[in-house]
Amino acid sequence: MYNESGKNETTGYCYYLLILCIVISEVMKMIFSEKLQILRKNKGLTQEELAEKLGVSRQAVAKWESGQVYPDIYNLIQISNMMNVSVDYLVKDQDCSVNISPQQKTDIDELIEFRLEANVNTYAAYMNEVDATRPASHDFRYESGDYMYHDTYVGGEEFAGEEAIWKKGVTVYAMNYMGRVLDDRFSGDFLKEALRAADKGMPYRGPEIYQSGEYTYRCNVTGDFTWFQGYEEIYWNDILVYECVFHGGLTR
Repeated sequence: MYNESGKNETTGYCYYLLILCIVISEVMKMIFSEKLQILRKNKGLTQEELAEKLGVSRQAVAKWESGQVYPDIYNLIQISNMMNVSVDYLVKDQDCSVNISPQQKTDIDELIEFRLEANVNTYAAYMNEVDATRPASHDFRYESGDYMYHDTYVGGEEFAGEEAIWKKGVTVYAMNYMGRVLDDRFSGDFLKEALRAADKGMPYRGPEIYQSGEYTYRCNVTGDFTWFQGYEEIYWNDILVYECVFHGGLTR
């Protein structure tokens, strides 16, 4: 017997599933596009160079990174092999896949709070510079309670460095970074200002976006505080004047 209400319920459920699939697909595109861009830049590759290695057009890579389309499984596998990450890592949200116990989460929150506190008491705030630990290095140190933070870097317009945190004398966190100035209009004062604006949502370097006058700072991160990699850049109007790649996480 024909059942109009049953038909409507089935149609509504199918429509719901269709919308859900579309939403999931769009989210996966966004997650993948952000990760691909960061991984490519960390490898020092342009879109053209990545496209050549994969045997696709530059336009294809540009569409992947803008989230317009999603690569097929063959290209996903190629990208995972090239970047030394799993396909799962490329397509899954790390926030959904990391399982941290309440006690660990408390420890991480405390660590993040200290890292942010150290951030506004060292390099970014022109404070607590200490004697060089390596030839011609620039070093900063900050201590509070059980924690000690040390940041050291070498170079100037092209630089590399590492920051680390100890708790009761045991290393618990470290991050390496390498960056360069690309244009004379770069402002070191603006970079420090942007770094001081880091918060609990983005505790790695600076905030996701920060603007002041003609300068704009942007920071993209893949992962969480336990294991991450990222890329920051500064624009003067529409001109890229600075970039820096970084990666880090917890140590044990």
